[in-house]
Amino acid sequence: MGFVCFTAPMEKTQNNNLRGIVLLVIATVVFAAQDASTKGLTELLPVGQIVFVRFAAFTLMALFIVRMRMPIRQAFKSKVPGKQIARCLMMCAEISLFTFALRYIGVAETHAIFSCFPLFIVALSVPILGESVGWRRWSAVGIGFIGTLIILRPGTGVFDPAALLIILCAVIYALYNLVTRLVSRHDRFETSLLYFGFVGLAASTIPALLTWQTPSAKAAWLLALVCLCSMVSHFLLIKSLELAEANVLQPFNYLILVWAMLMGWAFYGEILDFYAVAGAILVVASGLYVGFREARASKVVAKNSGE
Repeated sequence: MGFVCFTAPMEKTQNNNLRGIVLLVIATVVFAAQDASTKGLTELLPVGQIVFVRFAAFTLMALFIVRMRMPIRQAFKSKVPGKQIARCLMMCAEISLFTFALRYIGVAETHAIFSCFPLFIVALSVPILGESVGWRRWSAVGIGFIGTLIILRPGTGVFDPAALLIILCAVIYALYNLVTRLVSRHDRFETSLLYFGFVGLAASTIPALLTWQTPSAKAAWLLALVCLCSMVSHFLLIKSLELAEANVLQPFNYLILVWAMLMGWAFYGEILDFYAVAGAILVVASGLYVGFREARASKVVAKNSGE
């Protein structure tokens, strides 16, 4: 899955915003292709091995990007190494759980459920960041969670307990985003990028070694495709964040759900039923409204601080 939260400094303009949006839309397509490929790969290789190889590929990409911007040794200097390591371990756990869940749940349904993560960000921003959340955003969070329950339908014959893993992934991903906000106040983007790669690689090494299997030709090709998609999608995501404001890009993140539905149908014959689609619409609409309110609140804060 995708949309790792980084911060990258650069002045934004209208033209840059448009270019950033285009890059992000392409990134969502590649992220969906990555998850569709990962689902097939989970039938052939252990999750630990898949996660390790993904982090190895990401680390190579991170080294390449950082080396073009500044010395590697300098980029490794963090003012908050504990928080850096914690956020990276969160993401390693989230990717592992998400990959494991894909073995049992469809690509489209997985993304429909995972779309609730912005709602967890709002809920957790109060105790973690001390932010104030108004009744409108709380209402949106409540509606979004109702949408999630409609997708899950607990207590019915169609409920899959493995779907709870995706809810857990959404919570972890929300925590990761919040800690990343804290870290970005102290460390450079390049530092966060390197920590993400190396900490994830270190954390996934032992599970990979304990479960390692020699991949078949099909598994090797799929693994190469997943790694390629991972590197390309994250590179596009990073470039889009450099060109455009995060609040401008946020609504387009939800396009991954559209691509996931199309790829799930094309490769695995997945079709979301009426309730899953209705719930997903509620979740996405709530997330978009939350993003709109947060963007508006940020502008008010920036205007007041300027005065």
